[in-house]
Amino acid sequence: MKHARILPPRNRQGSVLVLSLIFITMFSALAVAMAAFSGANVQIAENLREADTTRACAESGLEVMRYWVSKVEMSGTIAASERFDQLFTTLQSKLSDAGITNILDQLTRPTDWTIWVSNVPLLSSNDQRFSAILTSVDANNVQIEVTGHYGSLSRTIRSNFVFDIRANNVFDFGVASKGPVQLSGNIDMEGVNIAVESNAYIETDWTTGLEIIGNSHIAGNVKLTNSNGQVVLQGEKAGIGGVTGEAATHPPYTEYGVPPSEFPEMVPQQFYSYVEPETSVLSPTMDTSAAVTLENIRIPAGMNPSFSGHATLKGVIWIERPNVVTFSGTTDVCAIIIGNGDATDNSGDNQIAFTGNVNSLPVSQLPTDQPKFAGLHGKVGTFVMAPGFSVSFGGNFSTLSGAIAANGIRFHGHAGGTINGSVINYSSEAMTLSGNSDLRFNRSGLDEVPAGFVPKIVLNYDRSSYSEVVL
Repeated sequence: MKHARILPPRNRQGSVLVLSLIFITMFSALAVAMAAFSGANVQIAENLREADTTRACAESGLEVMRYWVSKVEMSGTIAASERFDQLFTTLQSKLSDAGITNILDQLTRPTDWTIWVSNVPLLSSNDQRFSAILTSVDANNVQIEVTGHYGSLSRTIRSNFVFDIRANNVFDFGVASKGPVQLSGNIDMEGVNIAVESNAYIETDWTTGLEIIGNSHIAGNVKLTNSNGQVVLQGEKAGIGGVTGEAATHPPYTEYGVPPSEFPEMVPQQFYSYVEPETSVLSPTMDTSAAVTLENIRIPAGMNPSFSGHATLKGVIWIERPNVVTFSGTTDVCAIIIGNGDATDNSGDNQIAFTGNVNSLPVSQLPTDQPKFAGLHGKVGTFVMAPGFSVSFGGNFSTLSGAIAANGIRFHGHAGGTINGSVINYSSEAMTLSGNSDLRFNRSGLDEVPAGFVPKIVLNYDRSSYSEVVL
């Protein structure tokens, strides 16, 4: 029997150490590589954070500038070449009124065609700020470049604003009033073609924006800017939009807190050239109780005439303040009646009253062979434009050929008929309709602001023009 031979182990001392050192070296190299890679990622992330923060500063600056530029509005009478000047002046005024000194103090006008806003802080502790340059591209366009700053980094974005008129104005309604509207008696307000022609817009802080008493009805809908306003209906037939009772005071028949619409500026001066000659002044010796024809006439302040006979009005009838002018007989009108008062005067001291019947034709029907009417035929859409005057109607009319706008409007008695346009009350005092008046509004085909009214000019942001500026 053989016994297994047991060999002595070979001498391998130190091999484990070598292997350990190899692994340690490998893992150390991996650790160094991972640390370097992680450090690079951290640096990349930090660079991205700084870049995003810088862009966020630019975006924030653009929103700030958009907000304040959106507050700018100017008279439509300002020439296109002067709008950029007005932009700078209005921005200064808006910022000053609001106490925004951090922008106002940085607002400068280094050239005729640029406005600069320098280093407006956003977060001072982190050195985050923005600057902006507004440049007049042409009469209708303004370019804005906003640069966001974060430490030593900066990024710039560019957009455009466009001078334009407001999209919505009060001539989109049958009746619009800066004061409450009150209907009492048997008043029917309806559209000749569709009910919306008699829609009513009321912009007032009075608690009761609309009051309908008796058998009165508005065929269209009612819109109030006051979200806390109230509509009061008294009478079984008092209604809005074809509905009576409590339901009529709720949407969709009555809406509250609607966005404001613009009341365009009344500019009587557009018509003054027709009555400027001294020969156009109404004679104080005229017998106003007899039949009279008034063509391009200026009624001097303080005359207070009462036309009790048959009056025929042609061209431009210009009424200076103070004055109380009454037409108590039959009145035939192929004219634009202008009251040259103060648009902020709601006193009612100046008056234009039609207590008799009125027949009306648009000025486009004036004789074309008479030089004194030259250029007037195209100034359509306006029947009465009387800033600072209250205007009242107490008799019937077949048709009034244009809009009626004044600081105080009243229909009473048996006044009624068709109005080819809108009735606009610029006064904060109540517009009243009483008696047995049926008002039918025909606004079909009226898509232009009536003659003599000038919408405010605003700056609209052109979203499609947004771009980043690569330096």
